[in-house]
Amino acid sequence: MASVVTFTAPVNIALIKYWGKRNEELILPLASSLSVTLNQDEMCAKTTIAISKDFTKDLFWLNNEEQTFDNPRLLNCLKEVRRRAFEKHGDKNSAERSKYHVHIASTNNFPTAAGLASSAAGYACLVSALARIYDVDGDISELARLGSGSACRSVYGGFVEWFRGDLEDGTDSVAHQVAPLEHWHDLHVLVLVVADSKKIVSSSKAMKQSVDTSGFVQHWAEVCVPKQITSIKEAIYNKDFTTLANLTMTASNQLHAVCQATFPPVIYMNDTSHSIVRFVHAINAVHGQTNIMYTFDAGPNACLFVRKSFVDKLASAIMKFFPPSPEQQETYFRGLTVDLSQDCSCTHYDQLAKEANINIERGKIKFIIHSKIGDGPREITDNSQHLLDRKEIGRAHV
Repeated sequence: MASVVTFTAPVNIALIKYWGKRNEELILPLASSLSVTLNQDEMCAKTTIAISKDFTKDLFWLNNEEQTFDNPRLLNCLKEVRRRAFEKHGDKNSAERSKYHVHIASTNNFPTAAGLASSAAGYACLVSALARIYDVDGDISELARLGSGSACRSVYGGFVEWFRGDLEDGTDSVAHQVAPLEHWHDLHVLVLVVADSKKIVSSSKAMKQSVDTSGFVQHWAEVCVPKQITSIKEAIYNKDFTTLANLTMTASNQLHAVCQATFPPVIYMNDTSHSIVRFVHAINAVHGQTNIMYTFDAGPNACLFVRKSFVDKLASAIMKFFPPSPEQQETYFRGLTVDLSQDCSCTHYDQLAKEANINIERGKIKFIIHSKIGDGPREITDNSQHLLDRKEIGRAHV
């Protein structure tokens, strides 16, 4: 009889970015980073894990397709969880159980490898499920980091900091919660999906190129980031949106400057991305205050953070300046509802268009996900929700 557990885990969006490693094997960052966790009802990874003495080999499915199990990061997570389980229990049954083969099925309800933190959600979900099925206690952020660096931030909700750490073995490079989701519950996000295909250059590869070739990366990690971390935590504690926005947008710009200073250059943002940047600055300028902030991870997709009271105005402005094609109309906005009947961000469209300098064309953005701050990984106790119970991805194996 197999033991089966299922978890979901959230996406996190870095406000102060993680870029570059001081240790590739242990995934230790050059600098600390800070993120906000998004609500899982709109964006999450879901993972079911089963172990049994009757299984004859390890198996892994991702988004309904079988994958090779020979993935070093996956194997590192599994090895460390088993080690901790044996260390905790130390009996013959635990030793035998740690040798059982494992079946893993995982899905995302958003595009994979498109710069939307799918690996962070995926590995946070994986280690949460592994820790449960092997009865491992304590902080699991270090375990998640072994799979994907930013995954350690997805094991907590709200605002989360990942410490750079100083120890060579990486045991102090862990995540902790800066503030819970309830602290700033009216902070919402619109994720503008400009591209949902796999990135040409993976984040891991690009980070290594930056560390090896970019003259900016060390100054950014040693001088810029520590100051930004201190300032942004104060802004979070004080719920100071203007300061939070200025720091977040600056940090995003600096990340992409480091990428462009890499040799050969790594270019993630495209023309639509830059139009979104101008659009945000134009709306803020026309209103005479900061209502929106943008951040871009390693991809062209924009995350626009606003207070709840401004969501509908922003959504209406997006419809005006980044209209969907006829085929996109019905599914353009996803996730939490928006009211598109509200006036655009200001009645002076001509002034806003002049400020933004946007060539209005339909279909520049594929779709938009409306979400808010969320919690950490959740265990799913409804057996009907186990992925491995579904015939199409391996019911016979369980």
